[in-house]
Amino acid sequence: MKAEWEPDELIGTWTLAGSDWELIANKTGVTRLGFAVMLKFYEIEGRFPAYPEEVPPAAVRYLGSLVSVDPALFAKYSWRGRTIEYHSAGPQGVRDTAADRGR
Repeated sequence: MKAEWEPDELIGTWTLAGSDWELIANKTGVTRLGFAVMLKFYEIEGRFPAYPEEVPPAAVRYLGSLVSVDPALFAKYSWRGRTIEYHSAGPQGVRDTAADRGR
């Protein structure tokens, strides 16, 4: 994953599509931002980030602005436990969503 992104690259790559909004509609706060980050990262890289620092800060800021969540809250996203397991494998999880899009 590249570290630096130009504004037009962020918009073209990290913007949430129509079906993405349906998936995050029932999520709030840091969970909403974390799910959006995981979703887009998986779509771009075909895998989940191994640690939070692997996600470009510009992408977190951009997604935070889209989902109306302070990007600083991303530091509080749980990288262990049920939330991330659900986001990566659940019936409405990131992996299923990306697979539906032909990944």
